[in-house]
Amino acid sequence: MKEETKLIHGVPYDPLTGAISTPIYQTSTYVQESPGVHKGYDYTRTNNPTRKTLEKLITKLEYGCDSLAFSSGLASIDAIIKLLNFNDEIIAIDDIYGGTFRLLNLYKKLGIKTYYIDMTNINKLIISISKLKKLKLIWIESPTNPTLKVSDIKKICKISKKINPKVLIIVDNTFSSPVIQNPIKLGADVVVHSATKYLSGHSDVLGGLITVKDKNLYEKLKYIQNSTGGVLSPIDCWLTIRGCQTLFLRIKKQSQNAFKIASFLNEKKSTFIENVYYPGLSNHKNHLVAIKQQKYFGGIVSFSLLKDTIDNAKKLVSSTKLFKLAESLGGTKSLICHPATMTHKSTPSNIRKNVGIKDSLIRLSIGIENVEDLINDLNHVLLNL
Repeated sequence: MKEETKLIHGVPYDPLTGAISTPIYQTSTYVQESPGVHKGYDYTRTNNPTRKTLEKLITKLEYGCDSLAFSSGLASIDAIIKLLNFNDEIIAIDDIYGGTFRLLNLYKKLGIKTYYIDMTNINKLIISISKLKKLKLIWIESPTNPTLKVSDIKKICKISKKINPKVLIIVDNTFSSPVIQNPIKLGADVVVHSATKYLSGHSDVLGGLITVKDKNLYEKLKYIQNSTGGVLSPIDCWLTIRGCQTLFLRIKKQSQNAFKIASFLNEKKSTFIENVYYPGLSNHKNHLVAIKQQKYFGGIVSFSLLKDTIDNAKKLVSSTKLFKLAESLGGTKSLICHPATMTHKSTPSNIRKNVGIKDSLIRLSIGIENVEDLINDLNHVLLNL
């Protein structure tokens, strides 16, 4: 089956009633025939039929061995970090999502060290892997949030495993979704999603997903999840399953819209705009990697203003009509965000600026509206800055 068909028919109908929609098993516990004898479910923190359906679905989409659904994207990331021990080391992409940066910073006091590098520079990565003796994880976001750098996942996996065969390679695939790229097929060990974003797709769910390619690793993460309890609720699992069924349609439309908006903004360079960040533009520094690695270029566009001030950026993001000023991304409605004071506020200013997150950088999450309406909204605001 092709991907779109697999996604739709990867959600089974209910064999008990014939219901075409997955039931919401809103229960905390399950009746047992005798102690320890049950139908595969004893307590919802451990397992739930609705959650299992979602986990099987994302496993098929990401070509993994098994998956786990968590109460948020950061809860899933936290579970992965809990695999590590005192003095273990992580290499992470330098312009990592602010929430992940904050979480990794918390683990510093537990002796887990993170080194941030630009993974589009393979030579820097080789040097870092070679010199770190207790390296356990390589953490990739591609494209990154919010500067949309694209790392060559296949090359990173091949080179990293050659130097250190035991290192685990994690790819945060939130910005791309399984529609655009499949990191496990490119050599990654673990794929992470904030299901809050494109997978659920309607700005009404908080959730996270992990897909792994190794059963042993799955069992370790399952133990951590069951011990700490950060599971996704049945209703949020159901909403994510429902959202996933339109994933291909939404991603295609959002990518088409984003390319047209990025092209429009690119034409405004030297008048209002300094830089436009979108992998689909031929002048993007990682454009050729994106062509090789991605089926589409995604629904996120970032740009910085010629007048590089926070006040200028705040004025712009507060003036749009269709683009709603809000955190998050990946929903059907277009959103606008100022990373320096919103998503990446917890990242120190000097670190933000070193990785290209300027004071005037603005991130757009493109929805499924008519693209001409979205362009007119942006154009009106730019003309009135």
